[in-house]
Amino acid sequence: MTDTVKDWTISDCAQMWLRRCEVEQLERATMHSYRGHVRNHIEPKMGGLLLADLTVAHVRDFLDTMLIESTRAMAKKCLTTLRSIINAAIERGLVAHNVAREAKLRRSRRHDPDRVFPTKDEIRALIANAPAKHQPLIMTAIFTGMRMSELRGLAWEAVDFERSIITVRKRADRYCDMGSTKSKAGRRDIPMGPQLARVLKAWKLSCPVGELDLVFPNGVGKVETHSNIYNRVFKPLMTECGIVDSKGTPRFSMHALRHAAASLFIEQGWPPKKIQTMLGHSSITMTYDVYGHLFHDPAKDVDLMGEMALLRK
Repeated sequence: MTDTVKDWTISDCAQMWLRRCEVEQLERATMHSYRGHVRNHIEPKMGGLLLADLTVAHVRDFLDTMLIESTRAMAKKCLTTLRSIINAAIERGLVAHNVAREAKLRRSRRHDPDRVFPTKDEIRALIANAPAKHQPLIMTAIFTGMRMSELRGLAWEAVDFERSIITVRKRADRYCDMGSTKSKAGRRDIPMGPQLARVLKAWKLSCPVGELDLVFPNGVGKVETHSNIYNRVFKPLMTECGIVDSKGTPRFSMHALRHAAASLFIEQGWPPKKIQTMLGHSSITMTYDVYGHLFHDPAKDVDLMGEMALLRK
């Protein structure tokens, strides 16, 4: 790599940015994703381009190629990474303006399939049919809305039976490494109902013991993998409950349990802001984007329209 500003390439800047991310000790899973963006997409398509010559048109061409060769979601992630790379270059005085911020990737939802959440009957079936050693996990997911990474990293010290509170401060990543929640909004206290508290108290007596004192560990007390929970617990459970499509394939991912929790919160009449806090969303917009349709009551809407007196005689 050269120290002459005009000779810096996008690849040079990307490697400089990755080193800074390592110094900042970002999570291993995050670093894996960033390296993949750089190695598989940014460097092959524009790595040799000089930073000083980079234009909005170059970024637009990069995005168009990404949309053809990959997915819109990956294109969005790589655009975010490219913007961060150029921001780091700006901080070092290598360039004055971030042209990647002028390239927009508009999100069209017209053709997106409707989100399908577990019904109340399906939720009941999952709880009723879950094996005894897995029922506490299924119930905690449904009654708290915690992310699977948060459940996998939950320790008993975070379960306060006296106050009936579960404190979320940690999570386990895809490599089973423990770390803090991904955002400030993820750090939250979740109320624990009497039914869930009874189940967890009973589970604590037979829960495998390990160094981390986890609530939902594997058989030897260590962090359980997401894939094991899905393939060995949730998929067989959905099959047993008949929650499958026309081909007999289980219909939902583990994230559906979080959706189930949100739907129950909404049904109870909880205000959107409270649900945002419970789910650990960073903004109320995120809550409305995912669950906004569940707040609507069509029958009530018809009644409200009928009460409009503007055209009454």
